[in-house]
Amino acid sequence: MTTTLSPTIRIEKSGGPEEMHLVDLPVGEPGPGEIRIRHHACGLNYIDVYQRSGVYTLPMPLSLGNEGAGVIEAVGAGVAHLKAGDRAAYCGGSPGSYSLARVMSAKNVVKLPETISFETGAAMMLKGLTAEYLLKRTLPQGGLQAGDFIVFHAAAGGVGLIACQWARALGLRLIGTAGSDEKCALARENGAVFAINYRSDDFAARVKEITGGQGVKVVYDSIGKDTWEKSLDCLRPLGLMASFGNASGIVPPFAPGSLGPRGSLYVTRQTLFTHIATREAMQSMADDLFAVVKSGQVKIHVEQRYALADAAQAHRDLEARKTVGSSVLIP
Repeated sequence: MTTTLSPTIRIEKSGGPEEMHLVDLPVGEPGPGEIRIRHHACGLNYIDVYQRSGVYTLPMPLSLGNEGAGVIEAVGAGVAHLKAGDRAAYCGGSPGSYSLARVMSAKNVVKLPETISFETGAAMMLKGLTAEYLLKRTLPQGGLQAGDFIVFHAAAGGVGLIACQWARALGLRLIGTAGSDEKCALARENGAVFAINYRSDDFAARVKEITGGQGVKVVYDSIGKDTWEKSLDCLRPLGLMASFGNASGIVPPFAPGSLGPRGSLYVTRQTLFTHIATREAMQSMADDLFAVVKSGQVKIHVEQRYALADAAQAHRDLEARKTVGSSVLIP
């Protein structure tokens, strides 16, 4: 059995970025159903902040990171879809992608097409699959048709820029929100039909104005507490509020009875990990993502690169909303 040491970002307790430390951890051989991968790039996502800060509670000590791309070094018994030497990318499973190498379950690992770089692969799996399940699997009553308006918050973020482009490819009219005029311009450049600066404008009033008072069929919201109430006001009767994040804080408890007078609204809280719970689902969604990226209809914007040792600074920038598009760590 071979054991090597891998530089890895780990925390001993929940807290701020200062709890993140670079340590050398042993990496052995993969067991049944597992692979060992050497990362060329590691993705940075807001879920990493939730897991570090304790919004999502996980056992400690905890190695951080939920997305990466690199080369398969070894496969365990029973793994048939991957082999040593394959280029691969993944998201989900147990955290631990902020590392040079790791052993992990093969279930959420897929081959990375030769035409897609490691940095792009690491930047697109979690965010791209999130956009996929939102736009294609988290749908309002009657579904979405070309020409329909939708609202997508944080439209200049990693998920948002992918969603803007994918929505355009699907013929949807995406109304994006962002926290600055520059970010609004970026969202429009990537396919948002309208972009609203939620810091300076009442986005619910603007959405009603844009839609001629009707509202939209669905709002996709990763912001949480700060946008919740006005997001509900954006919806037409029988509309769907699809919550998938808490960047501004957790949505406080609300009375289900309040949804009736607003038009018998639907509310759902989605997570990617439910959608990629099986290897077959993971592969199907990844194939969909790879196809739209290879077609050129969706381009992955890797706008920030950090050394693995600078992961704490990457978290500070992410929490301060200083980043646009996707960010990667380079081991």
